[in-house]
Amino acid sequence: MTELPVADDVLAAAARIAGHASVTPVLQSRALDAMAGCSISFKAEHLQRGGAFKFRGACNAVWSLSGAVATRGVVTHSSGNHGAALALAARSRGIPCHVVVPDGAVAAKLANIQRHGATLWRCDATQAAREAMCAQVQESTGATLVHPYADARVIAGQGTATLELVGQAGTPDVMVVPVGGGGLASGTALALATVAPACRLVLAEPAGAADTARSLAAGERRVDFVPDTVCDGLRGALGAPNFALLRACGAEVVVVDDEATVAAMRLAWQVLKQMIEPSSAIALAAVLARPALFSGQRVGVVLSGGNVDLEALPWLG
Repeated sequence: MTELPVADDVLAAAARIAGHASVTPVLQSRALDAMAGCSISFKAEHLQRGGAFKFRGACNAVWSLSGAVATRGVVTHSSGNHGAALALAARSRGIPCHVVVPDGAVAAKLANIQRHGATLWRCDATQAAREAMCAQVQESTGATLVHPYADARVIAGQGTATLELVGQAGTPDVMVVPVGGGGLASGTALALATVAPACRLVLAEPAGAADTARSLAAGERRVDFVPDTVCDGLRGALGAPNFALLRACGAEVVVVDDEATVAAMRLAWQVLKQMIEPSSAIALAAVLARPALFSGQRVGVVLSGGNVDLEALPWLG
């Protein structure tokens, strides 16, 4: 699907996935509030089925398919969390799932994909190789492509995390989410347009993959780059529909270096007692890095995932 989703699609997604996705808790910490100078509500999507927010979008996409189309299965390319989420969603409907995985993907995330019953297809660690392998699998199986972040159904599903947060903790002044390909970010923008139009959207992006910051500053996509960041879930290039939605809503970007992200990951464990992956910790890092942006405000933060490879913690290297 290449059309842009609209705000009502997020509401429809919430109804569609209600019997499948978990309602994740909202966490708070007086200690972190004091450190950040604001009141933070953490949406604990690392406790979502599959260990990440990605299940929301994957589930919405899978259950949007007609019966005849669904029987042929689904296919995607993913460094981990989206692949596991799509495999889990496909299993909930009893249909095949194929996941193209790049060389160098995090072992814990590959294990999740396999545990949920998907067929793995390996390729080189480039966007071109991912897309070529996906097209090959699609042609040979008849499976429906469910893009990790540029699919309208996926975008709408990801926005349901913010809908839930507002219902649980009230309307924030600022919403902070990580950005890579832009599925969560653009879905959040649509959700805010529905339930919190005055809320600002701030995107946390790694310095080694800051194409969203460049693109929004230039007014056009600038995605020719080689990612260099510990945030493996944020290495994808910003999608075209995602850029359009984020530009339209006036999203801001905070660029964060990996050192600050790893420090925030440790802090989340020490204070919140939650193990989150670097691609999730970057949102907390952004709040701590730019206190003037958030001072005295109610801040919503999506903790996007917790699929951490315990044999390769970033502070052990």
